[in-house]
Amino acid sequence: MRTAIAILSLPLLVACQSPNPYQAQSLPMPPAPPEAAQVFDRSAYPAPPRAYGRYRNWSWQGGQLPAGSAWAGSELLAESLGSGLDQHGLRPAPAGQPGDLQVSASLNLERRLRQYYDDYGAYYGHGRHWDGYGAWGSVPLVRTYEEEVAVVYVQFFDGRDGQPVWSGSGEARSGGSQSERADALRAAVKAALRGYPPY
Repeated sequence: MRTAIAILSLPLLVACQSPNPYQAQSLPMPPAPPEAAQVFDRSAYPAPPRAYGRYRNWSWQGGQLPAGSAWAGSELLAESLGSGLDQHGLRPAPAGQPGDLQVSASLNLERRLRQYYDDYGAYYGHGRHWDGYGAWGSVPLVRTYEEEVAVVYVQFFDGRDGQPVWSGSGEARSGGSQSERADALRAAVKAALRGYPPY
């Protein structure tokens, strides 16, 4: 038996020792252009990690308050956002000085489709305990409705070079009364700032 296996594997070993028909070939690399020695290509390297700890204070980008809407005014949005930034350790920059962060924000009312699933079931049968017969069935009921939400978009820019640093958005149901709107706006701002600073 061992002799038969050895004889059968002999052609395979002979086939493996035949010369490789493929030969490695390569062309020499072209010389670098003369200006390559003087120009540094930043796109060839990843950006250095940003030190978010050096951002201590903030100011509005362009010195303008964020644009509000008919649902909530500019002052209410600015107040809610300032309070949210304060909870993240960012203080307003001294008057007349640009902040470490330039903050831009906007408020939009948008519509969302929501779906809820309910299972309605019934038992049909006869008997008590386990001595009878019967059947149980359930039917899923899907309810779809449209609701209006307040969406806050926030963007941070570096105060020195103007590069975008971070952005986030958050939404909350738009309430009816003025106090409900203020609560919804605070919830949307809190959701928008939840991911800052990124780790």
